[in-house]
Amino acid sequence: MVELISKISKGSKMDQVYIPKNRVDLAIGSYVIIRPLETTLKEEIKPFFYNIKYIEPIKLVMIKEIFNIIEEIVKSDNIIITGSFLEKGFKFNDIDIIIVSEKKSNAKYIEDILENKIGAKSHIISIDNKTMIKGLSTDPLYRVMLSKCISKKRMIYNIKPEINYKLLDLHLLKSKILIDNFDMLDGDEKYYFIRNMIAIFLFLKLKKIDKEKIDKEIKKIFKLKDVDEIKRNVLNRREFLKKYRQIYNKTFNLLMSNIK
Repeated sequence: MVELISKISKGSKMDQVYIPKNRVDLAIGSYVIIRPLETTLKEEIKPFFYNIKYIEPIKLVMIKEIFNIIEEIVKSDNIIITGSFLEKGFKFNDIDIIIVSEKKSNAKYIEDILENKIGAKSHIISIDNKTMIKGLSTDPLYRVMLSKCISKKRMIYNIKPEINYKLLDLHLLKSKILIDNFDMLDGDEKYYFIRNMIAIFLFLKLKKIDKEKIDKEIKKIFKLKDVDEIKRNVLNRREFLKKYRQIYNKTFNLLMSNIK
């Protein structure tokens, strides 16, 4: 397709755009569109996908719009979409967004603008690159979070795990809530605490962590056909808690045995 750059000139009755007579295509009588040059040359965003097998087209449109909106507000090294928004279907509460920038972003301000413009709630995490790398080396939850994501720019992280026992102990303590509050928690909350514990268990064994591997381990340990059995809240309370306590204690003992 032929593109010509020209300038609008002032005329006596109508303003006009001149184009050279010696040109290819654009014959006299052709209909053309005139728009500002900066709009025409605006770079199209081509996101990078990590462990994404399928995503609904409407979600991809939303992601590109999110990238554009944030880019206009803050200067960032990267913007990453993660969490339940990337799962098949539309059963998400909000869109998890990580803004990687050396300067701390006003998360609430950006969340309000995004909700106003795209009509969906978002959860913004503002983090600098150094902290992100540290989190990926010491925190299994970071690894789970970034194992499946869509980013504005390419991510290259090849980081060896570093066991921070104090941090892992604090994370594991969260999962103890399930034992004492089983009847009060819904299926999604139960899944969160189980996933948290299994992620720590695999991390301590220095195994690669991603959502699929964690779900596979959950199904194996608790003898489930699908993790949706947890989310649907149809677990056998007695059998499940017996096994859950065993794995929790096993993870805790594994953690304590390595503390020097």
